[in-house]
Amino acid sequence: MNPAYRLSDFVALFGGRVLGDADTQISQIATLAHATSGQIAFLANAKYRKQLDASQASALILSEADADASTLPRIVCANPYSYFAKLSAHLNPLPACVPGIHPSAVIGRNTKISPQAEIAALVMIGDGVSIGAGSVVMAGCVIDAHASIGEHTRLYPRVTIYHHCVVGSRVILHAGAVIGADGFGIAMEEGRWLKIPQIGRAVIGDDVEIGANTTIDRGALEDTVIEEGVKMDNQIQIAHNVRVGAHTAIAGCVGIAGSTTIGQYCRIGGSAGILGHLQIADHVEIASFTLVGKSISEAGSYAGIYPFSKSDEWRSNAVHVRHLDSLVKRVKKLEKEIESIKGEKS
Repeated sequence: MNPAYRLSDFVALFGGRVLGDADTQISQIATLAHATSGQIAFLANAKYRKQLDASQASALILSEADADASTLPRIVCANPYSYFAKLSAHLNPLPACVPGIHPSAVIGRNTKISPQAEIAALVMIGDGVSIGAGSVVMAGCVIDAHASIGEHTRLYPRVTIYHHCVVGSRVILHAGAVIGADGFGIAMEEGRWLKIPQIGRAVIGDDVEIGANTTIDRGALEDTVIEEGVKMDNQIQIAHNVRVGAHTAIAGCVGIAGSTTIGQYCRIGGSAGILGHLQIADHVEIASFTLVGKSISEAGSYAGIYPFSKSDEWRSNAVHVRHLDSLVKRVKKLEKEIESIKGEKS
């Protein structure tokens, strides 16, 4: 059971101000609809405001605009959603690192593993690997030769880090993530594909989170780079020589083709696809399922989604889309004829 904190304790840690009883005891966070005694709920979206009156929460997190929307004890702050995130992390910390190496782990030669790191069962660590203090490597992970892991980084089960790759500090790699597999480099000669050796690395900056079964390929010649603070969802494919700018967030199932550069503070929706050798500016938002086929040089929101409809309607519309080019030519021809007729009349 979580320890209880007073609202005044939270304000001392994270700021904001208390309205109502500052000694209200809180041990967990929950939604407005399902919170009970001892729990705190938050309102970050106006469409849930109607749930305030019925909420059984002991306290609330509200914005300044909603400060008087409830009589429950409440913390008033500028951004209830980010306040919730910090409060939830405080109430639900990750399990502490338990330093030591499990007897079943296989450790290579000339490694530099901090005595304050935790290495779990059936981990395989290659020659020359370095792992910083406070890092946790969970069961079944493979860290290949001369890879480097910073401090307070957490590898969930079955993460694989290939040779010479670099993972920074305070990074979270979820189960099944693969860092530094070969990029898809092949060349055709006489009817057969030749593999191009991938001699770059994958370099992951500090404070990055990478979701389950996400794959980040190593560079062909230079490095694939994920800059600091990037957050990636599950099942994302990052191809060779891609660079993802700091503090960009990428939702699940996105695919980014080789040698593309994504700017800082971008947001990429689920299942979007970005073709290779493109440049995406800082502060670009790409909607889910959008296919990006050319570079984006200006910040802003971009979408290219074909709306769904009933199957027969979709097929009919798809037929018309196929003929758009000929339709445009016909319209231009008609416009010229109309202009010609106007000229004769004048």
